[in-house]
Amino acid sequence: MFKYILKRLVQSVFILIGVSMIIYFLIRLMPVDFIQDKINAINQGGATVSQETVDAMYQMYGLGDDSFMGILGGYFSWLTALFQFDLGTSFVYGIPVADVIVQHMGISFAISLIATIFEFMIAIPLGITAATHQYSFRDYLVTILVMIGISLPSFFFGNMLKDFLALKLGLFPASGLIDATASYTGVELLIDYARHVFIPILTIVILSIGARMRMTRTNMLEVMNSDYIRTARAKGCEENVVINKHAFRNTLIPLVTSMAGLIPSLFSGAIITEQVFDLPGIGNVALDAMNRGDIPFIMGYNMFLAVLSVLGVLLADLMYGIVDPRVKLE
Repeated sequence: MFKYILKRLVQSVFILIGVSMIIYFLIRLMPVDFIQDKINAINQGGATVSQETVDAMYQMYGLGDDSFMGILGGYFSWLTALFQFDLGTSFVYGIPVADVIVQHMGISFAISLIATIFEFMIAIPLGITAATHQYSFRDYLVTILVMIGISLPSFFFGNMLKDFLALKLGLFPASGLIDATASYTGVELLIDYARHVFIPILTIVILSIGARMRMTRTNMLEVMNSDYIRTARAKGCEENVVINKHAFRNTLIPLVTSMAGLIPSLFSGAIITEQVFDLPGIGNVALDAMNRGDIPFIMGYNMFLAVLSVLGVLLADLMYGIVDPRVKLE
């Protein structure tokens, strides 16, 4: 086990170096001068930026030399800073990128975590019951929910829920994270948070359970037709034992595979949903940074997600040995 983990960690380092090269060179090769755009925006505001300041800005972000050796040198400077856990300084916020991520990551993480918990609590039991009652009313109902979940765009469905539950019925706030006109504390503040994030979480849950239900149903149907399931029934095992102990455990293997992308999804934020409901999450901040040409944040944020993705794949591999004893990690 230790050798396997060490081997995967070494592989992960090379993968992350490759990802960093792709991110850096794609940003540098974009036909847009974000520094010049930033300077033009300052000039339009009435201020004057000296040439010395312009040169210093290019030098600060390693964008002054567009030759191959200049780009290569800038990459290694950026990579060296990454190994020192320095993601750079944000153009827009004027503070380290890591601080921007930490400030806004908690909101997205809380919403994604709650939505993921409800997604698994709803999708897995419905997928199992659809597989064990194939071609029944339950199965057709789950199929309809699956089609709804994988077909509706998040911006459309989110706006539908906001219009109905918030604007027409007035049950929940339409946007934002807190009520700026009130000064809640303690339990009242938590309730206010819950009321504001209810519709976004509902949107994410409904739109995400479809794929999870379909995966669970498909895997359960495949497992239910296996020889060892028929053997367990022939030995007189109760149906609940056959389904929950024998069949479902083997269904966990594809679910564990899908969980490789769970960790980055918890921290990346739901960009479209956060835009619809005007939530100050990391997804909304990342989109705004992209629109405003915040190069350090874009590069640092993507590397942050790359690290989480590699970590998610590693944890998924380790989980295989837990859910399936036949898998040997060597």
